[in-house]
Amino acid sequence: MEKTVKYSGKVILVGAGPGDPELLTVKAMRWLRQADVVITDRLVSDAILEEYVNERAVVLHVGKECRKGASTPQSTINELLVDYAGQGKLVVRLKGGDASLFSNILDELQTLTYHGIAYEIVPGVTAALGAAAYAGIPLTARGYSTALRLLTGYKPDLLDAAYWEDLAGTGDTLAFYMSAAPLDDMVEKLLKHGIGRDKWLAVIEQATTPMQRVRCCPIHEYRGSSAGRESSGGYVSPTLIIIGKVAALHERFKWLPDSDSGELYFKPVGDNHKINAEERA
Repeated sequence: MEKTVKYSGKVILVGAGPGDPELLTVKAMRWLRQADVVITDRLVSDAILEEYVNERAVVLHVGKECRKGASTPQSTINELLVDYAGQGKLVVRLKGGDASLFSNILDELQTLTYHGIAYEIVPGVTAALGAAAYAGIPLTARGYSTALRLLTGYKPDLLDAAYWEDLAGTGDTLAFYMSAAPLDDMVEKLLKHGIGRDKWLAVIEQATTPMQRVRCCPIHEYRGSSAGRESSGGYVSPTLIIIGKVAALHERFKWLPDSDSGELYFKPVGDNHKINAEERA
């Protein structure tokens, strides 16, 4: 796709990390302090927006919450990037976790290159790494796992039997993003395809935040466990799922107490609003 226009503005695609604002990178912080406009996803800590964003910046919330059917269309986000960069603004596109994992960065990169808009990509701590660290789970460990797979089971029916058989038989650690809703179905498929009795499952809600909670059990005991019982009521978004031998290590190495507050760390999409320079004054 050829570039058709050359704008004077610039877009910085930034990973904000999984929740804890102290996991923000120094480079991300520097760009936020220079930004004219910040276009932020829902899964970004309010503390980041309050403490590190240039006080004169326009902050636009463009969150997605598919379970509630509340989302900002990607086309709208693309238009905002082009509009503000076209005005010569420095725009920070702030994404939860890492900017390039399970986000629409490809769509945004295609938009930016098509319009000839300069950009940079700043990586962030992705949810699997943050959730595992704060749950005391080494994702790879001698005798447990030598590889990690980053996956989504958001639509498990799209994966064929051969794929589920491979996942059930692998010794790799499996980290599932955006997969809390279909968790029961995912577990059933793994059990059906013979996943080993030495494999455990950890469900980590609101990882790296003060509201973090972990439910962990052998995967063959999932149906009768607290993890299985609570899945019917729905886990709080965001939830990350780790499956493999390493998940059993949570019981030994957990260091952050579970929260039982039931509070939401990230506001629902409907609670967010546009924050302009006048409101921040």
